[in-house]
Amino acid sequence: MEAGVLPDVLRHGLDVVFVGTAAGRRSAAVSAYYANPGNRFWNTLAKIGLTSRRYEPLEFREMQELGIGFTDMSKSGVGMDHHVAAHLFDRVSFETKMRKYRPRFIAFTGKKAASIWLARPTHQVTLGIQARNGDFPDVFVLSSPSGAASRYWDELPWRDLAERIRRSRATL
Repeated sequence: MEAGVLPDVLRHGLDVVFVGTAAGRRSAAVSAYYANPGNRFWNTLAKIGLTSRRYEPLEFREMQELGIGFTDMSKSGVGMDHHVAAHLFDRVSFETKMRKYRPRFIAFTGKKAASIWLARPTHQVTLGIQARNGDFPDVFVLSSPSGAASRYWDELPWRDLAERIRRSRATL
């Protein structure tokens, strides 16, 4: 695990790594991913069937036993996307970790995180599965579960990801 505001939860053999932009203020304060009470993340995982129940943010380390990992594009920034300075995002470190651990899927939990990696404006980023990038794992862009992004919420890409994960598990 990498030191930072929130530790990475990464290991070989994960089904999916969820990638945020940076820790939100509440997540940083309690040292847990997606900890703001208005965030849909944990409810959505249960609703789409990636977890058998609604887990609490402080249980995030247990997720790796379910094939789920976590990281952020900035391991030192805190706050809403527009409050995190551009120099705090580390695309190279992110790619290095994903190539090392090789999850089946990478799921950006919002267009901003994906736009940093893709090096394009958020309005040019589409939700859902992205075009293959050589030998890189399959990449999804999901609608942000943040309460601040409620008007853009779309559960469909989350359901598509869950279905693809189930199909990939069935072929093992």
